[in-house]
Formats: sequence, structure tokens, C-alpha cells
Amino acid sequence: MGKIWVIGSSNVDLIMQMERLPDPGETVIDASFIQTFGGKGANCAVAAARAGGDIKFVNCVGDDVYAPVMVDTYASEGMDVSLISRETGVSSGTALVMVGKAGMNYISVASGANFRLTPDRIDAVEEEFATASRIVLQCEIPMETNIRIIELAAKYGIPVQLNLAPAMEMPMESLKLVDTLIVNENEARFLMKQAGLEMVPDAELAAALQVYGSKAVIVTLGADGAVIATPEMEKHFPAYPVDVIDTTAAGDTFCGALTVALGEGKSYGEAIQFASAASAISVGRLGAIPSVPRREEIDAFIADLSPE
Repeated sequence: MGKIWVIGSSNVDLIMQMERLPDPGETVIDASFIQTFGGKGANCAVAAARAGGDIKFVNCVGDDVYAPVMVDTYASEGMDVSLISRETGVSSGTALVMVGKAGMNYISVASGANFRLTPDRIDAVEEEFATASRIVLQCEIPMETNIRIIELAAKYGIPVQLNLAPAMEMPMESLKLVDTLIVNENEARFLMKQAGLEMVPDAELAAALQVYGSKAVIVTLGADGAVIATPEMEKHFPAYPVDVIDTTAAGDTFCGALTVALGEGKSYGEAIQFASAASAISVGRLGAIPSVPRREEIDAFIADLSPE
């Protein structure tokens, strides 16, 4: 497996954990506080690195006090950070996260330096880009950048995995070039509405979204597992039963582990089971990056559930 490029966001996460999330206008004073690092790009990159992938993380951070610590943190995970840019006159991305009972959360993000990751940054490293084995994207950087990345990946025959999160419009011609499209049920319904499709039950969402033309569509359904549709198959994979503490990085962990498994030559079914195990471990822990499991934990989790 060659180097996987994860291109996306990073954030400073300021997290409040409480028994009950506040109603609008209400103040809750029994919270506990931690500061960690997150962002969909960084979460996914760390998840892929800890799952055993050779990762290059492409990102922009700001000129605040957090930035050097963020980059050092990513480097300590064994990732190639040579294409993380330190931007001036802007803060690093910042997320305010409130986590309530059963892992439910409110999240607000100030994108900051993440929006400095413009298409020209990718064009400037096209020669190196062409050597990537896989490309992994989310939607916390400018959409025009993701579109340009998908075009370049198609030019060089590099498979692209896109997590359309947070949900936003992307041209159908771009989605047709995506190998693996990953969405949760809310993002799936956003795409259904965008295409003017009639709503269907959760179990049928992946099949319905085949209209967009991606080679494989995976819809994650939280406690109900995940469904996949390709031109050859449709299948539901139940979730592993676990106690939930915080779901903040569950989807990003799934995406990072999935791309490593696919890069190792696993089938989609095997890759989804591997990614689901990684995600199941992550929801039992608080925080984004601190919750992401390592390869040995994922393998042990799966082995414990396997028959003798």
C-alpha cells in the first residue's frame, strides 16, 4: 500500500461534557472541560495512521499558539506533515463542542485557516500528488478545492474516498468521479433532496444514491450500522453493540480505518467491518483524536467477537 493523502481540515476542539445539553437560552453549569485537537481532516488522518496507513496530511493551520502543537501532534502519529502550511493573519480552525448524555452533541466551527487550503495549493504540488495511492476528502475546506482534487485524481487514476460531511452541494460530474462516497443518514437525505428523489427508508438510501454515479455508496446509520450499494451488490452491516460516551469523531474514525482497509486489498465488506470496529471503540471515549483507536486495538476488538 502506497502513501494515502488525507486532504482536509484541522481544528482546536474546546469540549464541554455535561449530563444534559442546554435548551436555547439556558445555561448549564455542571460541565467538565477538556481541550483537544480535531477537525474532520485531522481526525480521519489520525484514524488512518493509527489503523496502519502511510499518511500524508495536507492542511492549513493559523499563526496562533495552538498551531505548532497541532503540527507536532500529527507528526508524532507518524504522518508526513510536509504539506501542512502555517498561515499568517488567521487563527487555526476552532470547534466548540458540547457533549450530553448518550454522546449527543452540539458543535460549532470557526473554519479559520482551513479555508486557506485553496485549489492553487494543490496545483502547486501536482507532481507529488500524482504519486498518491489513495485520496481521502471531507467538506471542511473550500468546495472548489475538493472539486479540483477530484479532477486531478481522475487524471492520474487515483481512487478518491469522499465523506460529504458536512453536507453541501457538489456537482454531479464530480461525484461521478468518486470511488467511495460516504454519508450519514442526514447527509444522504440532503443528497436525495438535491437530486429530486423520493425519500426511502434508511436501509435503501445507499442504493438510491447510486444515481450520483460513485462506484460505491456507504451510508452510516449510527447504532443501526451501515449500508453499502455498488452496481454489483447491496448489503447491511449491523453495528457492534457498545456503550456510547461521545460520538464526536465516530464518522471520521470510520472513514480513516476504511481507507486503510481498502488500501490493503480488503473487500468492501471486510473494510466496513474493520471500520465499524474502529468506530465502535471511538464512541466509548471522550474527545475526537483522543478517542481514535490503534491497529492493535481494532484487531483485538474484532478477534474478541470472532468465534473460536
